[in-house]
Amino acid sequence: MAGGSFSLIPGPPQVKRPSPEIFAAMGEAGVFAMLEDFYTRLGASEIAHLFPRDHAELMEASAKSGAFFVGLLGGPPLYHQRHGPPMMRARHQPFAITDSARMEWLRCFGQTLEVAPKRWGFPDEHVRSFRLWLSEFSAWMVNTPEEGEPGSASGE
Repeated sequence: MAGGSFSLIPGPPQVKRPSPEIFAAMGEAGVFAMLEDFYTRLGASEIAHLFPRDHAELMEASAKSGAFFVGLLGGPPLYHQRHGPPMMRARHQPFAITDSARMEWLRCFGQTLEVAPKRWGFPDEHVRSFRLWLSEFSAWMVNTPEEGEPGSASGE
């Protein structure tokens, strides 16, 4: 995905899962609070059109994402219990996700991570590896070429 070229990644990223020490330090409430901050940033970002406009609905989406991240970071499998198997790529398929949208998503998460150690106890020593995980995972969500690239309506 580097350089903005479009290609479908065939399967989940082959990157090490985030450390369970993250959840041990933050707890469930910390993870949910961090995701609320992240979604608030998304709602004011260049990709806000991909998310609910209504604040209550945006916070519902945040809570759903929070449940996923709780399990990912070493907590109980809340997403599975509440919503079934994550199937993240399939759940994101209805949305046109370009590499530039991915980069904006990463920028917003990056801003949240800048304050996460002080606000929610995210362990400093795991921020870098978590950013790597986010980068790899988000590349898997890209499903639409940029305008003008091969495979786009204007670049075919």
